[in-house]
Amino acid sequence: MIEEVLVTARYNAKIDPSLEIWSWEVAVYLFLGGLTAGIMIFSAAVHLLKKQQRLQFAACQLPLWAPIVLSVGMTTLFLDLEHKLYVFRFYTTLQYTSPMSWGSWILMLVYPICILLILATFRTCYPSIAARLEQLPMVTMVFDQAQKHMRTIAFMSVPTGIALGIYTGILLSTFSARPIWNTTILCALFLVSGISSAAALIAISSKHIHERHLFSRLDAGIITVELLLIGILIIGLSTGGRVQLDALQLIMGGEYTVAFWGFFVFMGLIVPLMLEFWQMRYGRVLVLLAPMLVMTGGYMLRHVTLEIGQASSWHSYGIQFDPAVLERLQ
Repeated sequence: MIEEVLVTARYNAKIDPSLEIWSWEVAVYLFLGGLTAGIMIFSAAVHLLKKQQRLQFAACQLPLWAPIVLSVGMTTLFLDLEHKLYVFRFYTTLQYTSPMSWGSWILMLVYPICILLILATFRTCYPSIAARLEQLPMVTMVFDQAQKHMRTIAFMSVPTGIALGIYTGILLSTFSARPIWNTTILCALFLVSGISSAAALIAISSKHIHERHLFSRLDAGIITVELLLIGILIIGLSTGGRVQLDALQLIMGGEYTVAFWGFFVFMGLIVPLMLEFWQMRYGRVLVLLAPMLVMTGGYMLRHVTLEIGQASSWHSYGIQFDPAVLERLQ
């Protein structure tokens, strides 16, 4: 007797044969979230170290970028939502085991801290505008209280920024079904990448040469740390099981090799690092190119990681899934 067993599970255009749910909107959100984290950390550090006079852009203009950048990122995340009218439900509960629930509350904490840091520095950084605003009722009291507690606000900004930067990695690393995401190194890598992108933003935007050079040198050290974390990530995958090796193959000769090693590692890290070392030795050479490449590389990290994670899995859907079987059953 010949026994045939026909097994099929499902057919979903966004899941089979590979996951294709998250696209550019989520990648932009992860990048801008990490950038906001770096902005918060640098803005607070300048005030805590009392370097406001020497680092004027980081002390004054940079805090304004945080809520703007995060709002753009939140907008792209909102565009990705399937049921946009239900977004308020994130704030009706706190699910302790849900990274998205923690993330939604962290994001709500970021906005008031950023606004308080702006208010604490507004009189010093924008005296003429502050003088006009103080003609309105209650504004003087708000500025007074913000200035009085500026160091407390700055102290709160650092851990909140770190939490935001790590969260962008936790959002992916808790997906145990995706082997290339399921590593704690991703949290550190996304945080360091966000800090690097913030340093690059200052190097691009500041009008003060010494401030640009300082953050360019600082960024060179951050990029070095980022390269080390990438090395640890590759080693971790290469010493893992079959599924980790299959996921690693996607960037070691697979379809994402050029995007990962070419656009992210080489163009986004190694070339800017070489340019920054060249600038430190020989002076002003292609000043804006290195930080622009760093920020492009920061986005490419999220984009490629998102794509690789969705393409990798614990199951080979190419073998288990066959649309022709469904056609025969109909």
